[in-house]
Amino acid sequence: MAYRIDTPCTGCWACLPLCPNDAIRPHGTIFTIKVSHCTECDGEFDDPQCVSICPVEEAILDESGRPLNPLGSLTGIPAAVQRSARWVSGGRLSL
Repeated sequence: MAYRIDTPCTGCWACLPLCPNDAIRPHGTIFTIKVSHCTECDGEFDDPQCVSICPVEEAILDESGRPLNPLGSLTGIPAAVQRSARWVSGGRLSL
């Protein structure tokens, strides 16, 4: 089992120093998880360290592709509202 980082990753570097297995690597402007090194922190921590620190929703996925910080889990904004929201001219958010 291993996690992977998806394109919402912003390359903030928060996860890199927390990985106990040195599985997270820079890849251009974002990060990736080296599958052969990722243990999902099993036996080392109660929660996966990269998932716990990641400030971006839907950036880290389990092996089935399910986001571990799903849309709305960090912001508290319901996923349906976020999916329907669109930025409009002038920097405003339209719902």
